[in-house]
Amino acid sequence: MTQTQTSLPAPIATANLPTPLPPALPEPPSQHPMDTLDRAVRAMTARMTHGISVHASSAAWADWMMHLGRAPGRQMELAEHASRNAWKLTRFAMNMGAGAPPFSPHAGDRRFNHPGWNESPFSLWKQSFLASQDWWDAATEEVRGTRNKSTDRVAFMVRQMLDIVSPSNSPIMNPEILQETLKTHGANLREGAQNFAKDMLAQITQEHEAPKSQFHVGENLAATPGEVVYRNELFELIQYAPQTEQVRSEPVLIVPAWIMKYYILDLRQQNSLIRHLVAQGFTVFCISWCNPTADQRDLSMDDYRRLGVMEALDTVSQIVPDQKIHSCGYCLGGTILSIAAATMARDGDERLASVTLLAAQTDFTEAGELMLFLDESQIAFLEDMMWDQGYLAQEQMAGAFQALRAEDLIWTRAVRRYLLAAEDGDFDISVWNIDATRMPYRMHSEYLRSLFMENRLTSGRFAVDGRVIALKDIKAPFFIVGTEKDHIAPWHSVYKTTLFTDGDLTFVLTKGGHNGGIVSEPGHKGRHFRIGHRAPGARYMDPDTWLASHDRQEGSWWDEWFGWLHDKSGELGTPPAMGLESKPLLGKAPGSYIYQT
Repeated sequence: MTQTQTSLPAPIATANLPTPLPPALPEPPSQHPMDTLDRAVRAMTARMTHGISVHASSAAWADWMMHLGRAPGRQMELAEHASRNAWKLTRFAMNMGAGAPPFSPHAGDRRFNHPGWNESPFSLWKQSFLASQDWWDAATEEVRGTRNKSTDRVAFMVRQMLDIVSPSNSPIMNPEILQETLKTHGANLREGAQNFAKDMLAQITQEHEAPKSQFHVGENLAATPGEVVYRNELFELIQYAPQTEQVRSEPVLIVPAWIMKYYILDLRQQNSLIRHLVAQGFTVFCISWCNPTADQRDLSMDDYRRLGVMEALDTVSQIVPDQKIHSCGYCLGGTILSIAAATMARDGDERLASVTLLAAQTDFTEAGELMLFLDESQIAFLEDMMWDQGYLAQEQMAGAFQALRAEDLIWTRAVRRYLLAAEDGDFDISVWNIDATRMPYRMHSEYLRSLFMENRLTSGRFAVDGRVIALKDIKAPFFIVGTEKDHIAPWHSVYKTTLFTDGDLTFVLTKGGHNGGIVSEPGHKGRHFRIGHRAPGARYMDPDTWLASHDRQEGSWWDEWFGWLHDKSGELGTPPAMGLESKPLLGKAPGSYIYQT
């Protein structure tokens, strides 16, 4: 697939040419003469299956079925369960849908919210589907002897299949679609068919039109005033202009994830975390990662630490000398920041005033449903696909995240767009959500293997420059934020940072998901959070006990973080100069890398 890159809004100064990357490490020698052919075949297969290993899926089914086949007691239980569900359905049908329905949708399932689902015959179709779903939930519980991942994978695949046959997807079984069809005399189906044809053509040609929106990067998104003060091949560093006459002496460096563009933290003026932080009197710097191409396939995880986080810290230290730095990492940015902070602690580098981690994991033993996609077979498939392409493409990565919430992100959206002809609303976060980035081959392979598969960081086996690092060496205070409905970094997993550190730590659990919970500005209606403090040396408290021990508070966690930073910061003083006197500024924020496609 040919990748194009938009023209940069400002030329790159010749005095600040990108720092050259070190020579790529050679590929390990092939163990078999025809290994390249095998990798090419797997890469081609992976393209057709969107990176999903067919072997991993079939092995899970075989493991589950063989163990269930040797469990007659479990089979009898499932037969009895089916009989009870059938009787409940029969009784419900005989009462013509009167009385309390026997089955309820899963929490968060909004497909049956329309009031028409409570009327006959739609209520019976809905209950029939939910009865099947209930039986499969029981059938895919662990069978003694099976691998945990096998039963979890089968349950996940069953949910995907049930989502396909849900009556909510049928134009003749969904009361909302029928009501809209009668109301518009079929115009919704005609317009939906046009939408489907347009989307299919775009999928085949890989030529996607930019959606029409009132939100535009550099205008009303990522519009906090600032300057690009440093650039190398991997990232641009933005320094934001002060908004107060005096600022805190200690600056803040934000490390976003490279799986996304940084402006999730700098959306509109009202909900920009960066703008609010600058308005609080802090000197704020933020990394804007490049969108890597096939030529950057050999960027490693350590490149992101060394040429990314550490070079950004070095630059901030030059602009604001003799001051410690508050660091903040979001998602993958928090993971690489933790690695960098642990390395700095090991090496006696004490420049960090604090470490804030937003929806970021350091331990991956409870990394949620994303783990269902990962085993040796699956990673080999992904590696060979990335080996062929040089990266993991945006749509390949987005597909995995959508599958985690298929009933909402795939099928509900399809029903709305193709059967109700209802366009998605124009939201700032939805514009950002489709502005995804690629993952370099080498980095993503190292990340999946060393962290997700082998969990080296918290098991004492993650080495930097040949020496193992440990999170417990970090003495700077922590501020950790998890979100209640995070399906990418579940809050129980985020919380585990408390298990592997023993210093001053504040933990916040906030309402929302991976993105919405972080973008939770003051004044946002319906927001709440819980907050707790752990003193240095205190005993460990498990997450469920922590949850029961901390009351819910209404409002935004941002105010708590701002206050925490103020308490940890030095005196107020004159804002520092923008950039370095010895180097010219490289353009206005949001810089040039944010426009790379």
